[in-house]
Amino acid sequence: MQNQNTVPTLPVIKTDRLVLRAIRADDAASLHVALSDEALMTWWSSGPHADLSESEDYVAINARQENGYRCWAITAQDDVALGWVILIEKRSGVQELGYILRRDSWGRGYASEAAAAVIDYAFEALDTRRVFADVDPDNAASIELLKRLHFVAEGHLRDEWETHIGLRDSLIFGLLPRDREGV
Repeated sequence: MQNQNTVPTLPVIKTDRLVLRAIRADDAASLHVALSDEALMTWWSSGPHADLSESEDYVAINARQENGYRCWAITAQDDVALGWVILIEKRSGVQELGYILRRDSWGRGYASEAAAAVIDYAFEALDTRRVFADVDPDNAASIELLKRLHFVAEGHLRDEWETHIGLRDSLIFGLLPRDREGV
C-alpha cells in the first residue's frame, strides 16, 4: 500500500464512452467552466473562482500527486477535461471519493460512469476496503448519484463545514465491496 508521501502512478482508465487520465495543470481553462459556475459551486467547499488564475492554482494543487491525491480528468475521447474524479487516501484501505463535472456535460451519465470506474480501480488495484463520500444534504443530484452507485447513507454531521455559503452539514455515504455484489 502506498502512503501519502509516495507519488502514485495513475493509470488511464477507459470506459465505453470516457477516458480518465491524470489531471494536468493545462486542464485549468476547461475546468474553469465548472469552477467559476456559481450554481455548480454552491455545494463545493469553496466558492466560485473569480478568474482563470484562481482555477489554474487550484487545478495545479490537484494535479500534484505527491499530496496523496489520485485525480483523473474526465474526458469524452477528445482529451478535453469535462470534470474530474478524485480519490484521497484517508488511511490505509480507506479512500474518499470526490467529483465535479461541467454543467454542459450534465445529464449524460458521465459522472456516474467515471466514478464507477474509479471505484472499481480503488477496490481492485488499491486494496481499498471502503470508499466514502461527504456531501451537502441539499445536494440532491450528488446524493442520487451516490445511491445509484450503491453507496449507503451512514451519518449526518451537523455544522461540519464552514463554506462560502455558511456553516453546512455533511452526509457521509460509504461503499464496501459487498455493497456492489450482484451489480
